[in-house]
Parts: sequence; structure tokens; C-alpha cells
Amino acid sequence: MHSLIVSPFLEQHVLVRPGSRGGALLPEAGYEELRALDAEAAAPAWLTDVVREQWPDLEVDGSRLGDFLLVRQPSVWGYGKASWEVNLGCNYKCKHCYLGLKMNSGMPWEDKRRCLDIMAEAGVLFLQVTGGEPTIDRDFMRAYRYAWDLGMMITVSTNGSLLWRHNLLDLFRECPPYRVTVSMYGATKRSYDELTQREGAWDQFVQGMNAARHARLPLRMSVVVTEDNGQEEQAMTDLCESWGVEYEVFTNMTPTIYGGGEVLTAQSKEHLRVRKQFTACNAGHTFFHMDPHGLLSICKIGRDDQISLPHEGIGGLSRLGAIADRLMLRTGGCSGCSLAGTCRVCRPLAKHYQEAKAPLAAYCQHGQKKAG
Repeated sequence: MHSLIVSPFLEQHVLVRPGSRGGALLPEAGYEELRALDAEAAAPAWLTDVVREQWPDLEVDGSRLGDFLLVRQPSVWGYGKASWEVNLGCNYKCKHCYLGLKMNSGMPWEDKRRCLDIMAEAGVLFLQVTGGEPTIDRDFMRAYRYAWDLGMMITVSTNGSLLWRHNLLDLFRECPPYRVTVSMYGATKRSYDELTQREGAWDQFVQGMNAARHARLPLRMSVVVTEDNGQEEQAMTDLCESWGVEYEVFTNMTPTIYGGGEVLTAQSKEHLRVRKQFTACNAGHTFFHMDPHGLLSICKIGRDDQISLPHEGIGGLSRLGAIADRLMLRTGGCSGCSLAGTCRVCRPLAKHYQEAKAPLAAYCQHGQKKAG
């Protein structure tokens, strides 16, 4: 079982360690040397030095490469990241959820495995596994382990309600995740259970967080501020700081993937913040999203013109870049706007707001005063 991964990543070559945020860039010659060496070969002196400098607690001097290193092969496709909704099902019914209907449906295991193989062939090194709530999926554990064995650095996005389970903790101990991102929906039982619409959700969240912190999982919190818990924003961030866990605060809700605006009523007007200006992204070119049925899109938001990975195989990726370019250029409900050429909002995101008939101020940034 590997403790280090060497891999092409976009136009670079990296050395990374599951469970660690750190890493090192390698020259192409170094990558090719490691790629050519037999698993029985001893670690080159230069690699030993790099590992010692980056991870002093990891000793590889004199070790066989096959004992600790997984060398990933180059890919002609150039995708470095991907996200995967294992299932839309969830054990919560959050008022603000952008997924809308929580349908427990997805692919059989053989299709899931094939899709993960294709992702690896496409070059995906960093994989976000999400849902719904991914840990309730019947295939989550073997899918996670399979992706890990392929040499992926995995982020699990979860509500944390099941992180106390011994089988999950054993899995994460044996196959460390790159990150575990936990959504936080309140600082008290009243607000947390109200937003998730599930009695006892707060108790499970606390139990999961206590277990995750005890296991020293690489945690990061997504603090979600809504009408139900807005008065607890400071209490939520204080709790994260007392735990010593980094966090990011989210106040702006997004319409559902079906274009429904009902979830927008959950956001707190008093806590809304101006979204970061959208400049550009490589959605569809260097990363992609896959839904529970193996349908690829450029990202979680821009889901038009999906490609079936189980049916088309890796060749379907050849169409993704053109789809991305078309979606990013589309003006949709902003047709006729004289300022469209300087739009500062992600076009697929703006489309969702327009379909939800949201007020223009909810997404349009033109005319807003510059800060400071």
C-alpha cells in the first residue's frame, strides 16, 4: 500500500502524500526516472532527500520503491481534478439544498468502478466525493478505497453525521483522505435540527465531529449561514476556532439544479455578501463533474449537454471542452444587456438564477459599488 504518489498534474509533475496538504514539484526528468525504475529498486538519494525535507516523519531511505510509492502514468487528456456525486440521497432534508429532490438512485457497482478507471486514465489526481450525503451510499466505502488504490487524492464532502462509525474511521486511517469537508448548519440543537429538518441531527453532528477530531482527520468546515441560524454565525465560527479547524463561511444560496428558487427563501438577507467576481475558470477543460448516473458536465452548476461516461467511455471527454466554451459564452436571460461583454458572473450560475426567476440583485454585479 502506497504512502506517497508521484503523478503528472496538468503541466507539472508532483509528489503528494494522502492525508497531507503538502507536496513537492518534481522535474520531468525525476518523474521519468521513477517511472522507469522497478518496484524492487531502492529509493534514489534525491527522492529520499525530498521526502525528508517535506515529511520529516516519513522515512524511506533504503526502502524499495514498491513499498511506499505509487507512480501514476501520464494521460493525454489533461484533466487534473473531478467531482463525483455518488448519490443524491441524504439523511437530512436541508431547506437550502441546491440538489432539490433527494432521490436514492445511481449506477451499479461495475459502472462506478469503470467510471473511476476512466477518471484515472483521464489524469484525475484530485477527486471530490460528494452527494447528497456520500457516506450513506451502499458503495461509498469500496468506491473510496478503489479510487484511493488508483492513486487519487480524495476529498470527502459530508454533513459529518456518520463520521463516528468505526468502519469509516478504520477506512480513513488505512487510506487517508486528502481532506474531509464538513458542512455546519448551526451552533445549537434548535437551529441545526430546524435547518436540516431532522430531529437529532445536531447530536449526530457533534458525535461525528468529536470522533473525526479524535482521529485527527484533515478537517475543513463549510459554515452555512441561513435564516434559521443567522444569529449564530459568530458562534459557529468560534466553535470552529476552538476546535482548531479551518473554515469558510457561505451565506448566498443557489437555486436547485432543476432551476427551482424555493431554496432561496432559506437565505438570510442580513447576512448576504457580494459574491466574488467571476473572471474565468477551466471547467470542462482541466476538471469536470460526474453525477450519480455517470453523466459528465463541466461542473456542478453547468449541467447542460451531459456526456454518459459508462456508455461513451473516455472518448466522450473530447466533447467536453466545446460544451464548456459554449456555456460560458451564452447570455441566456441577459440577452440584450449592453454590459454583457463585461459580465462578472459565471454564466451557468446566472442561468440558474434566471430560471428560478430570482431578483436581478441576487446575481448581477453590474452597477455595484466597488469596496473601499
